[in-house]
Amino acid sequence: MLVITTMTDTKKKILKSALRLFSQKGYLGTTTKEIAKEAQIAEVTLFRYFNSKERLFIEVLKSQSFLPTLKDLIPKIRQKDYKEALKTVSKYYLNLLKKKKDLICIMHTEIFQYPAQIRAIHSKMIHEVYLVFASYLEELKNNGIIKKDLDCKYASLAYFGMLFNLFIKKELLKRRIDFKRALQTYIEIFYEGTRRT
Repeated sequence: MLVITTMTDTKKKILKSALRLFSQKGYLGTTTKEIAKEAQIAEVTLFRYFNSKERLFIEVLKSQSFLPTLKDLIPKIRQKDYKEALKTVSKYYLNLLKKKKDLICIMHTEIFQYPAQIRAIHSKMIHEVYLVFASYLEELKNNGIIKKDLDCKYASLAYFGMLFNLFIKKELLKRRIDFKRALQTYIEIFYEGTRRT
């Protein structure tokens, strides 16, 4: 039986294999030859889709971004009260981080050795998440729900920074913490510090 594989299927296989290997061995420790072997394709086929390992890694990072999830969440959290919206965002963000734990761990150890283009794109992707959430906070400010003088960009940075710090402590540093209580406390601190009284 003849199986026809579309370009999209091949590209997905490459991205899946690259994610697996980058998560295990890091960007620096993974070769395109290994990725091609894992994807069960010729290395030349990999280069038809991605002209360099750097380009492939950037596509893997984009595929793992929280940005599409957050954009999908914003219309839904508009229907919730502010504190519930914060809880919802934290739940989805932390779940994504947990699923991508191995890649995040490897990246933390390697990132300063990456080519400048990868570091810049990675930084831009994170910044875009902050900006989308900051826009949501601006809406709340305009509706009188949060403080008028709040800098929403810095507030967004602080919120995700707290959540990422909690993730690092629990998942990467293996600190013994009451995760649920810590998360509730972080949300409460942010909520009380930003809401209009």
